[in-house]
Amino acid sequence: MADSYDVVIIGAGPGGYVAAIRAAQLGLKTACIDKRDTLGGTCLNVGCMPSKALLHASHLYHEAVHDFDKFGLSAKGVSFDLKKMMAAKDNTVTGLTGGIEFLFKKNKIDWIKGAGRFTAKDTIEVALNDGGKQVVKAKNTIIATGSEVASLPGMEIDEDRIVSSTGALEFSEVPKHLVVIGGGVIGLELGSVWARLGAEVTVVEFMDQVLFGMDLEVRKTFGRILKKQGMKLKLSSKVTGVKTLKNSVKVTYEPVKGGEPETISADRVLVSVGRRPYTDGLGLEAIGVEMDDRSRVKINHDFSTNVPGIWAIGDVVEGPMLAHKAEDEGVACAENIAGLTGYVNHDVIPGVVYTFPEVASVGKSEEDLKDAGVAYTAGKFPFTANSRAKANMSTDGFVKILADKSTDRVLGVHIIGADAGNMIAQAATAMEFGASAEDIALTCHAHPTETEAMKEAALAVHKRTIHM
Repeated sequence: MADSYDVVIIGAGPGGYVAAIRAAQLGLKTACIDKRDTLGGTCLNVGCMPSKALLHASHLYHEAVHDFDKFGLSAKGVSFDLKKMMAAKDNTVTGLTGGIEFLFKKNKIDWIKGAGRFTAKDTIEVALNDGGKQVVKAKNTIIATGSEVASLPGMEIDEDRIVSSTGALEFSEVPKHLVVIGGGVIGLELGSVWARLGAEVTVVEFMDQVLFGMDLEVRKTFGRILKKQGMKLKLSSKVTGVKTLKNSVKVTYEPVKGGEPETISADRVLVSVGRRPYTDGLGLEAIGVEMDDRSRVKINHDFSTNVPGIWAIGDVVEGPMLAHKAEDEGVACAENIAGLTGYVNHDVIPGVVYTFPEVASVGKSEEDLKDAGVAYTAGKFPFTANSRAKANMSTDGFVKILADKSTDRVLGVHIIGADAGNMIAQAATAMEFGASAEDIALTCHAHPTETEAMKEAALAVHKRTIHM
């Protein structure tokens, strides 16, 4: 006899495990299927969390070596033990994934370890990790299988010389020269880790600036900061070949608009050209679930698909591939299944690049507004004029607020700065409540903090900054 559930989630990443917890909270009998032996999906196991652990550790080391002297501090003979650094990273992952396992037990969620596949719209066959099969019946199923690493044609990722983000989290030694193919978030974060630890890092990016999709002024400014930090950027360049030799890798690239090819010799290559939805092998075609031309599941506003009882969230549907977006969708989807009104405002989903300085944005860029024909006013304030940033000697970057020219409603906020990832939460909250730039400007901000730059940028929308 098959086990029967009100809700079955396929995938235990941020979207899937959060959906499972919320469904269980709402009194629905819930199971979660995942083929990993630990919960948390890519994000907790080989993505967001281990990369942040290494970013933090490498930043502390870099500060001790390069920045302590500016503050009159002396730390002679500072070194690092990469093996211990990796162990600390792994301990972080173990603690977090174990925490989710505890939450599953607390909420009485059944965790089925294996790969799930639809045999009917209400039936899932699971190839169990321990061998054998299990059949599960579900009144509702949420597809939350996330995404996988994308590669380039003819390029084999061996996780040794040519690695994905997973392999770049497991190097046993610091590369002498790391070539990063792709100047997006993941490539720049991992490139920063190894650059801080002593690697020469070269980024080859197809577009004319890094961080495609972000506000253009932010992209240009951040590119200059990365170059100042020593990272080499080969922009408007396409990789035409990668050849693995005994102890090195030859990367051949040429200008996008045409020109002579060039070759870089490196001992490691990180392929970071994006991710693609993980929908293969689920049997979606057999039950008639509609997909788009990018292998994403088509959904309605409530996360339902064209097949009654089948729902989808996270990286397998349209929108930015971000853990927090998936989490919010997981909560909303579970609530809709329970008969409540779950909703996600996709216009207010922040994005953060956890380099140093950090880069964060929410809402529309200037290019978005120009393309849509929306009249707006921009207010910008640099951290060079912020007292806390000056005291901390971390003055790279700025806050930029874009507000509707007629209503003053905040349409987008973009930050480059030491604490941008935390600061963007204020902007997202303000936008969720429909705040105007004046609302932010009239809000008292603690002094001295970096957040005062947000207030000053709001004042700049109306050309009345105080400290510049």
